[in-house]
Amino acid sequence: MKERKIIHIDMDAFYASIELRDHPEYKGKPLVVGRPEKRGVVSAASYEARKYGIRSAMPSVKALKLCPDVIFVPGRMEVYKNISHRIQDIFREYTDLVEPLSLDEAFLDVTENKKNVELAIDIARSIKKQIKEELGLTASAGISYNKFLAKIASDYRKPDGLCTIHPDKAIKFIASLPIESFWGVGKATGKKMHSLGIHTGADLQQHSLESLIRHFGKNGQQFYDFAHGIDNRQVDAIRIRQSVGCETTFDKDLTGQMSVIIELYHIACELTERISQKNFLGNTLTLKVKFNDFSQKTHCISSNHPLTNLQEILLLSKKLLKELNIAGHPIRLLGLSVSHPLDRDMKFPQQLSFQF
Repeated sequence: MKERKIIHIDMDAFYASIELRDHPEYKGKPLVVGRPEKRGVVSAASYEARKYGIRSAMPSVKALKLCPDVIFVPGRMEVYKNISHRIQDIFREYTDLVEPLSLDEAFLDVTENKKNVELAIDIARSIKKQIKEELGLTASAGISYNKFLAKIASDYRKPDGLCTIHPDKAIKFIASLPIESFWGVGKATGKKMHSLGIHTGADLQQHSLESLIRHFGKNGQQFYDFAHGIDNRQVDAIRIRQSVGCETTFDKDLTGQMSVIIELYHIACELTERISQKNFLGNTLTLKVKFNDFSQKTHCISSNHPLTNLQEILLLSKKLLKELNIAGHPIRLLGLSVSHPLDRDMKFPQQLSFQF
C-alpha cells in the first residue's frame, strides 16, 4: 500500500494576526481580539500577548492584569470567514481531500495531488508561501503519514513553522512528547496518567493495550495506537455537522430562578431556529451552565427521536436545569446544544407552535 502523505495546516494566531496585518500601527505590541469590559472574554491573542500568559477564552479583566498595556480590538467574524474561505481555495488547488477543522486549520491528503508534486514538504512550503504572498499571513505546517503526527508536527515549530515526522523516526519522536500533547488527554486524563507514572510518550509506550483499556476504557485503544504511531483515520473531505448550539454570557449574573427560566426560553428559541435553518437532526440535548467563579457544569439527556420542537426542547431544558441543582449559585453563562446526528434520510418534522 502506498504510504499516505498528510499535511496539517494551522494558521498562526489567526484572528489576532489579521488584526495586526490590518492595523500596522499595532505591530510588535500585545494585542487581543475581544472586549475589554468587565465580563468580556479574549477570543484570540497575538504572540506578543501570549508572552504575558494571555490565552484565548481568558476573562478580559485577567488579561489586563497580566498586561495593562494590552490592546483590545473588536472581532470581525465575517472578515475572518472570508479569509478562511480563500485559504480553503488555496488548499484545493492542490487536493480535493481537505478536512477543515475550524476557520484556521485543516488536514490535507496529498498522497495523490493535482500538481503531481512528489514531496509533501514541497506542497506545504508552496501553500505557506502562497498564503503569505496573497493574504499577508503566516501558517505552520506539519507533514507525516497520519493525522495524529501531522497535527503534532504543525505545533512543533510555531509560528511560521514547517516540520516533517518521517515514519522511521516516528516512534522515537513520540517517545519524547509530553503526555499532554496527545489527543484526548485533558486535565482529568492527564492527572490520571500521571498517577500511573505516565508523563511522556515513552512512558505510554511501556503500557500494554490491556492495561490502557482497563484504565481508560475505549480511549485506551486510541492511546495505545498513538503511542505506537498508528492512526488509520482518513482525511474526511465531507464533514458531517455533529452539533448545533448557542449560548449567552450575561452582563449581570443571574440569581433568581425566574430570570434563569426566562433566559433559558430565549436560548431555546434561538437553538430551535438554528436547528431548522441547518436541517439538523440530533437526539441529545446538553445544558451548559457557567457560574460567576468560572466553574461550570454540563448535563445532557437523549431522546429516541430528533429534537427539533421548541416545546420539547424547553421542557427538557427545564428538566436538566432542575437536575443540576444550581440554586444559590450566580450564573454567568447559559448554553444549549443538540448533538448526535441521526440518519440524514429522516424527514425533518414541521415546527409546532408554542406560546410561553
